Amino acid sequence: MIKDNIYNQPLERVSGFRFDRKVARVFPDMIKRSVPGYEEILQAIGLFTAYHVQAGTRCYDLGSSLGAASLAMRSGINVPNVEIIAVDNSPDMIRESKRYIDNPPDEPPIRLICADFQDIKIRNASVVVLNYTLQFLDPAEREERLSIIYQGMLPNSVLIISEKILFPDPSEQEFQYAMHLAFKKAHGYSKLEISQKRTALENVLIAETFETHRRRLLNIGFKQCFQWFQYFNFISMAAVK
Repeated sequence: MIKDNIYNQPLERVSGFRFDRKVARVFPDMIKRSVPGYEEILQAIGLFTAYHVQAGTRCYDLGSSLGAASLAMRSGINVPNVEIIAVDNSPDMIRESKRYIDNPPDEPPIRLICADFQDIKIRNASVVVLNYTLQFLDPAEREERLSIIYQGMLPNSVLIISEKILFPDPSEQEFQYAMHLAFKKAHGYSKLEISQKRTALENVLIAETFETHRRRLLNIGFKQCFQWFQYFNFISMAAVK
């Protein structure tokens, strides 16, 4: 695992965060040290998949980065003729993910697609994962894009969305933010690294409250939407069609 040192030196100008080659190379270390509960969420994605996957269907990993959620879904597939579609719009992420993903003949295949997930036709889906993906999409476009995903999902299928969130209570927002800051410091990030990465993510990662997510998903037509995981200001939710 290559250590994330992208922001450890003062930068004259901090550009907006991009999933480029530099990020792709250090992504496993970056995500482990930046996102509380990431590994637990991956484990649960396998469990959700085992519960909801249907024979002869597709599982989608939208914003697949290095394919961790795809591999988690594969671990939970217990029915025949299931294909996993892993989509990411970063050529560097797709290129790097090939180091982690293979397709043994006795395992459900994972098909890597370099594209914006907004341009992918979702169809015959029993499991869809947006693992820290929606937060990078313009909020004004989120309902329309989720509606398109919904239309391609089968009855009783599941959509799993993991996100960094905001809290309506300012005191809770301050507390949860402080705890996330402590988490990153405990994992070796300096004040400079934290500050410069925060600047890079401004206007790139747009967080919302859980209630905003919940109302949107129910308005689209999902019959259930519940939060099943929280670690500081990071949550994961599941919506069932």
